[in-house]
Amino acid sequence: MAPTESTPLVRGSGNNGNDRLPTHSPSFPAFARSEQHGAQVNFASSIWWLLTSSWINTLLVFVPLGFLAEILHWPAVAIFSINFLAIIPLAKLLGDCTEQASLKLGQTLGGLLNATFGNAVELIVGIVALAQGQLRIVQTSLIGSILSNILLVLGMSFVAGGIFTSENSFQQTAAQASASIMTLGCITVAIPAAYQGGQRMSRLFEQGFEGLIAFDTDKQTEDGLLFISRGTSIILLCIYVLYLFFQLQTHAFLYEAEEDDQEDEEEMKMTPTAALVGLLAVTVVTSFSADYLVGAIDEVATSYKIPKAFIGTILLPIVANAAEHTTSVWMAAKNKMEIALAVALGSSIQIAVGVIPALVIAGWVIGQPLTLYFHSFETAILVAAVLLVNTLVQDGKSNYMEGAMLCSLYLVAALSFWVQPQDS
Repeated sequence: MAPTESTPLVRGSGNNGNDRLPTHSPSFPAFARSEQHGAQVNFASSIWWLLTSSWINTLLVFVPLGFLAEILHWPAVAIFSINFLAIIPLAKLLGDCTEQASLKLGQTLGGLLNATFGNAVELIVGIVALAQGQLRIVQTSLIGSILSNILLVLGMSFVAGGIFTSENSFQQTAAQASASIMTLGCITVAIPAAYQGGQRMSRLFEQGFEGLIAFDTDKQTEDGLLFISRGTSIILLCIYVLYLFFQLQTHAFLYEAEEDDQEDEEEMKMTPTAALVGLLAVTVVTSFSADYLVGAIDEVATSYKIPKAFIGTILLPIVANAAEHTTSVWMAAKNKMEIALAVALGSSIQIAVGVIPALVIAGWVIGQPLTLYFHSFETAILVAAVLLVNTLVQDGKSNYMEGAMLCSLYLVAALSFWVQPQDS
């Protein structure tokens, strides 16, 4: 989801202005202009604005090509590449529709809508891969999305902010609260890995190497991982709901950015009906593109010797986060770090304590044994990334050097995933 300067609520900043601006406000003329513009908006003009609001939308030409490639059974690399490019503008459209729909819903409902559809592409790709039994793609794409947001997006934002200002500042308490929630999500991924490692060592000591060889098919360990993962997922979803209440209601003031001329830009470009129709239509189209994309991954990985771990953790998240990345860097360059952090950290939190446990529960329902157990290598990188982010945001200040450190760790992770075995 790509928030604008006027709607930092998109990643949970709790600052949706329409329902809070009184008629006696000094900014009332701007509000009046917004209402006048809004009165001229109709369904047709809404759809036209949606399709022409960004140069990124020129990539929409790949959407029908992606459908055609699948129907005509083009080579897997063509299906993968075309749908890979098609998802970029679709992610942007999802963000625009969500933002416009949230403007008339008020702070609470708008925040809930943004939280729900903020990572719609990741959720759609995850559901499609889960339905196809591609459990490793589900896991790697989600871990990759977290790493992309907290290392690449946040790192580039710190760099962009540091270029124009020697030292940027942001709300320290809100950043620490977000980092703490992110740490919780990281720990819940590490616990199943620790359980699996403990069981493996116990089997080694009790039965020697013969027992260790048969360990991967041990039914008791698999059942234990499923039990831990599903129970933990329910707890995390409860924490996520509580976090939304904390962020949008009781402590919304912690996440508010300064309102410098925000009202001048807060104009309705789409009618609520058009926004919701657009949201539904783009979600359906994205699900088909994601289905074709995921279905081609195996053949592409095998034919071109590209590790599936690299595709899942690096390539797919970069596409899904393209709109967010642009927004976060642009806001940071304008010294609006609260919004930049809301984009990067807020998206990661949604995935860690919202999307991942939701997919585990969905897998439970449809009979797919998705767990919170990630490979030790991925878990180690995630822990290192969260530790570095926590260290850098705890003082409430940032600079380009800190951004370079985050980006460098992301590049190291990308290099590491490139040499992962093909069956990873």
